[in-house]
Amino acid sequence: MLHERFARWAYRGGRPNRLAAVLNRGWAAVHAWGMLPDYLVTLEVAGRKTGKPVTLPLVMAVCDGERYVVSMLGDGVGWVRNVRAAGGRAALLHGRREEVRLEEVPVERRAPLIKAYLKRAPGGRPHIAVDKDSPLEAFEAVAAEVPVFRVVAAA
Repeated sequence: MLHERFARWAYRGGRPNRLAAVLNRGWAAVHAWGMLPDYLVTLEVAGRKTGKPVTLPLVMAVCDGERYVVSMLGDGVGWVRNVRAAGGRAALLHGRREEVRLEEVPVERRAPLIKAYLKRAPGGRPHIAVDKDSPLEAFEAVAAEVPVFRVVAAA
């Protein structure tokens, strides 16, 4: 499928290439405006080196009334490292700003959340080596490689 080949090319090496970075900035702005469905958000987190705000578009999964964000590119991507360095402090932008805390989900609880994410996020499918319709056991096999964070309103 052309979309999947493009997605793998755009994020070769686990980082967005120049075109993907430009597209991400554009989508981050669109998601932040709040004109698309509410599960399309912009994450804002302080850069771990500069302290300056870093933004990127994300797709939220919702399970049992809880919201989750998933790293389609795995553990080593910048936003995951920034969230960890910031102690989970971040903001979600979608028509308004919501201060949140992102709590990392233990590996043993990730499988159903990754499955819900892939059902909602076609752009993540080329990067996670499980078909969205696979049984839960297939998601358990990759759960350690796919960070998941629960979105909690900041106190």
